[in-house]
Amino acid sequence: MRALRGPALALLLAAALPGPARPHPQCLDFKPPFRPPRGLAFCRRYADFGCCDPRRDRALLQRFYRLSARLDGPSYAACAGHLQELLCQECSPYAAHLYDAEDPSTPVRTIPGLCQDYCLQVWQKCRSIFRHLSADRKLIALENNMAKFCRYLSLEDTDYCFPHLLANPNLNQNLGLVTADAEGCLQLCLVEVANGLRNPVAMVHANDGTHRFFIAEQVGLVWTYLPDLSRLEKPFLNISKAVLTSPWEGDERGFLGIVFHPKFKFNGKVYVYYSVQVHYEERIRISEFRISPADMNALDHGSERIILEIEEPASNHNGGELLFGDDGYLYIFTGDGGMAGDPFGTFGNAQNKSTLLGKVLRIDVNNNDRGPLYQIPPDNPFVNDPKARPEVYAYGVRNMWRCSFDRGEPHTKEGKGRLFCGDVGQNKYEEIDIVEKGKNYGWRAREGFSCYDKNLCTNSSMDDVLPIYAYPHKMGKSVTGGYVYRGCESPNLNGLYIFGDFMSGRLMSLKEDRATGAWQYSEICMGTGQTCMFPGLINNYYQYIISFAEDEAGELYFMSTGVPSATAPHGVVYKVVDTSRRAPPGKCRVEPSPVQVKSKRIQFVPKEKLIMKTPTPRPRLMATTEAPRGGGPDPERPHMPTVDWAGQALPLPGGRGRTPTTPAPRGRAPKPRPGAERRGQRRRKKPPGTAPPLRNGAVRLAEQQGRGRSWGRVEVYIDGEWGTVCDDGWNSLAAAVVCRQLGFPYVVRASKKAEFGEGTSLRILLDDVQCSGQEKTLLECTHADVGTHNCSHEEDAGVVCSMEEVADR
Repeated sequence: MRALRGPALALLLAAALPGPARPHPQCLDFKPPFRPPRGLAFCRRYADFGCCDPRRDRALLQRFYRLSARLDGPSYAACAGHLQELLCQECSPYAAHLYDAEDPSTPVRTIPGLCQDYCLQVWQKCRSIFRHLSADRKLIALENNMAKFCRYLSLEDTDYCFPHLLANPNLNQNLGLVTADAEGCLQLCLVEVANGLRNPVAMVHANDGTHRFFIAEQVGLVWTYLPDLSRLEKPFLNISKAVLTSPWEGDERGFLGIVFHPKFKFNGKVYVYYSVQVHYEERIRISEFRISPADMNALDHGSERIILEIEEPASNHNGGELLFGDDGYLYIFTGDGGMAGDPFGTFGNAQNKSTLLGKVLRIDVNNNDRGPLYQIPPDNPFVNDPKARPEVYAYGVRNMWRCSFDRGEPHTKEGKGRLFCGDVGQNKYEEIDIVEKGKNYGWRAREGFSCYDKNLCTNSSMDDVLPIYAYPHKMGKSVTGGYVYRGCESPNLNGLYIFGDFMSGRLMSLKEDRATGAWQYSEICMGTGQTCMFPGLINNYYQYIISFAEDEAGELYFMSTGVPSATAPHGVVYKVVDTSRRAPPGKCRVEPSPVQVKSKRIQFVPKEKLIMKTPTPRPRLMATTEAPRGGGPDPERPHMPTVDWAGQALPLPGGRGRTPTTPAPRGRAPKPRPGAERRGQRRRKKPPGTAPPLRNGAVRLAEQQGRGRSWGRVEVYIDGEWGTVCDDGWNSLAAAVVCRQLGFPYVVRASKKAEFGEGTSLRILLDDVQCSGQEKTLLECTHADVGTHNCSHEEDAGVVCSMEEVADR
């Protein structure tokens, strides 16, 4: 998790489409068109795609009968076809344009906009039908003046006039398909559904028919939201006093996950995953709570039972996902224990099946009111392996951040039960995996498709499973796993796996080619032009994508922030919307079960707006989609990173700073700053100049050179070179000197044992540092001779600084 104070950078995610304006299909109810569930008997032209369902089609047919009854024989023969065409324009996918109804605040025309030549033809033969079609007095008054009459019925935007729009290739090409720009970036839109949250790390539902949703904040509070988006004033759960976290940037600890038991409606059980400190030892804790017997919107805080605790050797890579599978078992996703490169033991925690770190665990918490708190499913893959923990379901994972089970294709259920995970990488690649029982997912031997540890990578006994997709760090440095869309409201997204990157703010998608099994990548951009010009839609979001979610109906959401601090109340929850095609009216209607509310309701007030901006083209980026040929290891082993990006990329965020669908790649992750613009409105580069010379004793944290980062490995500049500091004698007084140099008035703690990675590419320059805390630089403290040391990079020192006083738990 990361922390920044003040407003954060907001960028509009957009892409350019050269040529004419992008089409904007829209119905008279100000919503996108749809595919009718059954054929249309009257307006057959729009039977495959348009704005009428069979009920509306029948209503138009009845109106046709009433109006045609007023025509004599010759008039009917000459005009019935025109009458049908005019009536059926309500069913056109461009009905809102034809009737000048794009704006809900303006009056709707009574006659669709007609092209000049067509209007002249109808006027000459059938102008009498218009007095039956419309009560517009101005139109009727012009009935005998052909020029004024047709001018009155014309459209300002002649591209949309009937019938020419039927043959307009720009309006009809790919009609009803997801809009994409020239580079294939899918144009989607958003609905803001919640705001003012402190690092919203999870959103879940109870699957009890109430269609409530529950949003968890990193600090340890969970809030209840009702179907009308109002929030209850009383928290569903508040364990903030027990949760271990802090406001400082990059803190991955905190309240990390929540899941409702599949039978919650009957047993009232909820499970949570959070960081805790017990006698100076940091742990992750999985606990069970029960619903309060007095309030269906609150848990009984006294009912907590600790199901499982796992010691964390470092403060990062804490995992955090909890899921129930279709098998009824609880799946727990743990990180590898932290630091960089999984340095624990001979092969690391992830490859060691005797530890619970770096694993996917599966346990049975059903029927646990008596006896053990959990049992081992009998078909767990390593139950008969004396060298393995029986809880282990899969291993070789680094730090899976957000996983989900596929609900399956709505009709055939194809894909149901597949377990998708985003596994945060070290310093080269981020990856998406499909997790299966007993499989090894490669870390630390492999990162993405690339070898990380050559010795392990070439070991033929590894038998590791490659990811379905991996992308390099020029596209993003911390994957946030998502969901396969299986909702009702945006049918074109069905089967699309949508995920993101916390650091870069990219939204991305994968689609499986069922013929080959390969996964095709498409980037997701926020809709430009008129794509998102529908009531209530926006086309921008804050950069740091923390998590994804499904509601009870299967619609897709994500949570992001621009000030990723556990205490910054700027997190926003967005619903993903495709405006190219919606479901037929009524198909997605739900009737929530009643909820007894005993707490004050806080009505939702949206704050975000649609941004209209001329987009600029994005650089083309290529991602790794297949393993290296030949099956051998990657010839280039990644160097140890100057910064452990995976550790930094998993912050539990919570603030403000908007994100472009496709931000330009940068060497370092963008950081929010006061006064920053929204996504897509990039900061101007500073004019070129000469940087001031570095002075002896200058410090930086990892590779960020003090640019606002509040935590990291300490690197010091002495006699023309950068180097690290050993942690012999390293304490909060020495850390205070570093923090003050970097502009931070407070030190949260002094970090030891290379918690923020080993600076192996640098020399160790200082050892045995002893400070009073008042020195200006570390060189003023007592220390061993520069370059003299009796330690290794495994003892590289670090600091955690803060702009405000924070108690270190």
